Amino acid sequence: MSSTIQFISTSPTDLITELKNSLIPELTAQLSAQFQPKQPTEYLTRSEVCKLLKIDMSSLHRWRKEGKIPSYGLGNRVYFKRSEVEQIINKNKLS
Repeated sequence: MSSTIQFISTSPTDLITELKNSLIPELTAQLSAQFQPKQPTEYLTRSEVCKLLKIDMSSLHRWRKEGKIPSYGLGNRVYFKRSEVEQIINKNKLS
């Protein structure tokens, strides 16, 4: 905190005014920096991942089995998180 508040001979009105002017804006700024809205997770199908990576379905299947790309299943459907696919691409940067 950058300023100090003295309670000696301070009236309640002055205290409230000082809190509004110094403490509350600082707390609001700190809280808004910490609590940014979370981006919704975007799930991709197998064909969308193949199109994104410009690969065929057999390569994607092999990468899943080798554990190179994480996947999520619901029933007989397979999904991939876009953020994880992009992270894998960025992690394997060549230069």
